[in-house]
Amino acid sequence: MLSFRGPTDRYGRREFLRIGSLALGGMSLPGLLSARASAAASGRPVSGKSVILLFMHGGPSQIETFDPKMTAPDGIRSVTGEVATTIPGVTYGGTFEKLAQLAHKIAVVRSFTTGDARHDIKPVVSRDTFGGNLGSVYSRIAGTNDPRSGMPTNTALFPQSVDPETQPAVRNFGRLEATGTLGAGFAPFVPGAGGELQQDMQLSLPLGRLDDRRALLTALDRAKWAFEAARGRGTLDKIRMQAFDTMGGVSDAFDLGQEDPRTLARYDTSKLVPPEKISKKWNNHKNYADNAKTLGKLLLLARRLCERGCGFVTVTTNFVWDMHADKNNAGMEEGMRYMGVPFDHAVSAFIEDVAARGLSDQILLVATGEMGRTPVLNHRGGRDHWGNLAPLLVTGGGLPMGQVVGQSTRDASRPLTEPITIRHLVSTIMHTLLDVGQLRLTPGIPNEITRALADWPPIPAFF
Repeated sequence: MLSFRGPTDRYGRREFLRIGSLALGGMSLPGLLSARASAAASGRPVSGKSVILLFMHGGPSQIETFDPKMTAPDGIRSVTGEVATTIPGVTYGGTFEKLAQLAHKIAVVRSFTTGDARHDIKPVVSRDTFGGNLGSVYSRIAGTNDPRSGMPTNTALFPQSVDPETQPAVRNFGRLEATGTLGAGFAPFVPGAGGELQQDMQLSLPLGRLDDRRALLTALDRAKWAFEAARGRGTLDKIRMQAFDTMGGVSDAFDLGQEDPRTLARYDTSKLVPPEKISKKWNNHKNYADNAKTLGKLLLLARRLCERGCGFVTVTTNFVWDMHADKNNAGMEEGMRYMGVPFDHAVSAFIEDVAARGLSDQILLVATGEMGRTPVLNHRGGRDHWGNLAPLLVTGGGLPMGQVVGQSTRDASRPLTEPITIRHLVSTIMHTLLDVGQLRLTPGIPNEITRALADWPPIPAFF
């Protein structure tokens, strides 16, 4: 069902879009849209592009992903082998067969370092994002809703955003919804079971069952009758008509059932790693299953949100890239079957899909984790925590693709060329989303944000 209610103390100053007559300090949705239209007229330094940050939580191996080091000794080189790419002389880890055929549309960074080997949620949330989600930094500048569509400008997607039967979001290592010094009103919008699409926007419909859209459509039809009646009486002004269009448009964005079945099938990762094929001796076997069930759908949902005005989307399938070969996690070879195969399929589907839709220059996809893994395999066949080097994939956003940025040492232990840091990545993302040169002329932006984004250089190969 689709239900409406006013704000509660629980959400305080939250300024995200409310479907229906939900209020912002007593402001109805038409009033909010009117205010956002005025804000848009005043100008914000936004580029109109979007960024999706696919967070590979747990720490993916730099070697088995994009820097296989097959000339290194046994115990260092990729246990999954390598595969030739469309870039002469460049190989990826052996699991990434589909991505290798799209390497001309991808840039990988082999000199990226996150600075430490702690399990946390950097670079999405770190001291270089002012303690808040990177998307919250963006919404602090761009505003919390797109003034044209009403879409929240900052969203976080977890497995339950597309499948209510999956596990809740892992928050043991930090909250991806954190806002740090930015203020609670700039937290990411979180759809799905236990998230704001049900609690905050009051759209009480499990997203995993949106193929049966009758409940949603019936509820919207009831609202439409009331709006059309008002329109017929001449009592519905332009802003109120936009409010109704927004109500339908935002809910439509979250409805995967409206996608072409062929597109849904192309993104589908659920059959690549059947649950019965995942060994239950690993305590994290459910994480592997949830990843396979949802990764493709999450990227498809992220694309839909970006098309409709969301500027920043965080995507994660929980804590799954930690490949120690201990009681919790599989080792590198088995772990890459569980994780690498769905990643290869989903990301390649995304790249091909946005290209077919003419969106390659408009949406930047970034994939990385909080760290990399040790250059030398442990005695169980796993790799442990490593903070000196981590994999980083970038595709789209109008940036120059088909390249490898930087080099690592022979054993993939540290950058051989100038290190690329989290600050470089943050700056690259913000230069994609914003006209950084105009920030100093934009009123109301905290000085610490303006100074940081003006001073931190983006990754040199991209700008």
